Amino acid sequence: MKALTFLFFLLLLITSSAFCQNPLDTKEESQEIINLINSYSKARDTKDAVLLKEILVKDVDQLVSSGVWRKGIAEAVQGMMESSTSNPGDRTLKVESIRFLDPDAAIVDARYEIKNANGTVRKMWSTFVVVTETEQWKISAIRNMLPTGN
Repeated sequence: MKALTFLFFLLLLITSSAFCQNPLDTKEESQEIINLINSYSKARDTKDAVLLKEILVKDVDQLVSSGVWRKGIAEAVQGMMESSTSNPGDRTLKVESIRFLDPDAAIVDARYEIKNANGTVRKMWSTFVVVTETEQWKISAIRNMLPTGN
């Protein structure tokens, strides 16, 4: 009976360790995601459509602060290029938090500021949903918000 009990606990230990996952919030994963957001910011600043297409998933969607939806990579990239041209200014994105949902998905909140030529600063928030695709973090969704100060 003792041997059977020992065998049961040994099998339980082996099977439970087989399903253990790595910690979700690793320093390396977080840095990769921060680098992804920095690449997005750089692509917007330099109007680099090629880089944007590399870091966005094909079915990406974006809700901009004006309430316009951009669905799919073609519409999103076109809208981003037009927006960067029609709304010039120094853009900065600063990641404030990363919440891992599982090893392949996370929600990223960032402060998003646009400093206009006249010196005014438009202070917003951006939330990104990022996923791993072919061993690389990519942006799956973007939500830009302009707080109203209620």
